[in-house]
Amino acid sequence: MPLPIEVLRQRLYNEILTCKKELRHIISVSDSSLSNFPIEIDLTFVKTPGPFLWEGKVTTRYTHKVKIIITAQYPYQKPIVRWLSPIFHPNIMPPHEGGYVCTKLFDTWTPQSTLLMFIKGLETLLSNPNPGNPLGSEACQKAAEYFEKHPYKPPVIVEKTKTEHAPKIVGGAEDGEGKA
Repeated sequence: MPLPIEVLRQRLYNEILTCKKELRHIISVSDSSLSNFPIEIDLTFVKTPGPFLWEGKVTTRYTHKVKIIITAQYPYQKPIVRWLSPIFHPNIMPPHEGGYVCTKLFDTWTPQSTLLMFIKGLETLLSNPNPGNPLGSEACQKAAEYFEKHPYKPPVIVEKTKTEHAPKIVGGAEDGEGKA
């Protein structure tokens, strides 16, 4: 049984507000009144490393776009997510193959789960590919084969301090020329 619409709208409003406060990512909502379901949330991950295939070489992207769809059955139905930006990942399909994300990540979803937990789970998955459990697409299978032999090590992003002018990137899968 779904939540009463006013309860759902208030919960979703609070969760989106919390995400905007707690996360550095860019979040925009298709219907700011949260009246017309499904609600689409466009999320742009920033400063979040994830594997990317560029000119035949695995490198790192730091900006990723996804669409999160919230139905009127939320929170009893977990959010639906579609990946919108290029990716080379065994558990995330590139957009041209559907943009699906491995749902095993969300097997623990309960009505007490939140949008913040969901987005943090996506962040973790993005930076930590699991080649042992790939999705069935051609690109995901290729990524799994690659990461079985060459585990992905996301670069560590060290945020700038007051005396520094820009963030520093230390280590990682790329040669220092990460794509945005």
